[in-house]
Amino acid sequence: MLWSLLKIVLFVAAVAGLTLGAGYLMESQGGVQVTAGGMEFTLGPLQSVIAAIVLVFVLWVVFKLVSLLIAVLKFINGDDTALSRYFDRNRERKGYQAMSEGLLALASGEGKLAMAKAQKAERYLHKPALTQLLTAQAAEMTGDSRKAEEVYKALITNEQTRFVGIRGMMKQKLAKGDTDTALKLAERAFALKPKHEEIQDVLLQLQASKHDWQGARKTLSAKLKHGALPRDVYRRRDAVLALSEAKDIMDEDKPIEAREAAIAASKGSPDLIPGAAMAARSYIAQDKPKLATRLLKKAWSVQPHPDLAAAFAEIAPDETPAARMKRFGTLTSVNPGHRETKLLKAELALAAEDFPEARRAVGNLAETDADARVLTVMAAIAKGEGAEEPVVRGWLAKALLAPRGPQWVCDKCNHVHAEWVPVCGNCEGFDTLSWRTPPQSDVAPAGAEMLPLIIGSLEDRGKGAPEAADEAPEVLTPTPKPGAETEVSAEAAADPKADVPDAETVEDTVAGGESNREPEKAK
Repeated sequence: MLWSLLKIVLFVAAVAGLTLGAGYLMESQGGVQVTAGGMEFTLGPLQSVIAAIVLVFVLWVVFKLVSLLIAVLKFINGDDTALSRYFDRNRERKGYQAMSEGLLALASGEGKLAMAKAQKAERYLHKPALTQLLTAQAAEMTGDSRKAEEVYKALITNEQTRFVGIRGMMKQKLAKGDTDTALKLAERAFALKPKHEEIQDVLLQLQASKHDWQGARKTLSAKLKHGALPRDVYRRRDAVLALSEAKDIMDEDKPIEAREAAIAASKGSPDLIPGAAMAARSYIAQDKPKLATRLLKKAWSVQPHPDLAAAFAEIAPDETPAARMKRFGTLTSVNPGHRETKLLKAELALAAEDFPEARRAVGNLAETDADARVLTVMAAIAKGEGAEEPVVRGWLAKALLAPRGPQWVCDKCNHVHAEWVPVCGNCEGFDTLSWRTPPQSDVAPAGAEMLPLIIGSLEDRGKGAPEAADEAPEVLTPTPKPGAETEVSAEAAADPKADVPDAETVEDTVAGGESNREPEKAK
């Protein structure tokens, strides 16, 4: 509104200035005296100004007529295109003027004006390679996808603009969620311009989402060949694709091919935890425990992870807890200061009923880096050392409110996955999952405020109600099963990442230590 007011003020000022100037010219003395053919003409000041303007206009018309006359003479002398060139210059000037105005309108966000200027430019220029592209972009800006799609289809028919049309159609299909058609268009665009980085990324993303692992590996190789990808990143992503291909082969009941693909993937990127675990299991299936141990130790030195511990446990699944604790020493000696190593040692000690060693292994994690798994281990240690029931319950209550700890989290959208996948199920990002603690919410779970009251009531029951106190051990100590000792030790070492989501499951885990001691006493 301020700009409109300013324009009005400027217009009024200009009119006032012209009026004032004309008044001065009318009142002033003198003028211009012209003598031609023995006749003398005297012009006043205002008449002199008008005569000068008319003279400029006449000269412009004369120059135009002279140019036209020259073109006609050239045409008469045999130049068949002389007249067409004369008129085309004027058309091109008007067309490019409209084109420039359309580009400015597009840059300023005026989509409808840009479309109108593009149509005007097309009437003068007849160059669809320029004007149709402007029309398509303006149509996208105004939300007219139908018009944009029509223009992109027209661009595809022209060899010079085919890539632009295919790329535009691909983006239209992606916006509509038609990934099948978008994949075909991306393949055509990649065939036309294999060095185009955007097309490479889109094609790789679509191929990975469609589980076309071989095609994705070819696209990845093209990115490396054309310098669009560092070699270390290429190795990592190629290993991810190889691992995904191995999993699909495994689903097709082809274990031998899957083993070879998994081992190749692990060699390509040792820090890829799922690949290392799968390759280790491949060696175990081939009865090569030394190779599996060497591979898992190397991966553990890069990043300790529960999946690696689970694969290490499968090397000797029938060993006793004491033997397992001793054998795992070769793994826990690598990267000993890592929290995962400490928790693994604590869980192995719990399975062997060495509760003081379990407490030493945990160290100060309960104070410095507590999560549900750490607090559950502390509850099991307290239970094994004979602590009172309210103490154990207190650890369990803390575990229910604590964070779940490291998980597979997408680096792009922070979506949490139960297991590793090559493509995020939420944002469809490729190779974006990392093992880390997800961002925590500041809102406490519903009912959290009741936990202190529950613990207090349990403590009162333990002191003043003998019957209720007698019933509590029945909940916390289930009937031991045959071979329970082996089950607990295997579970503790093979799946230490399994967090406890509710109190009932936590209590069963804690009670495992006591139920395991009963068979020993019977012996």
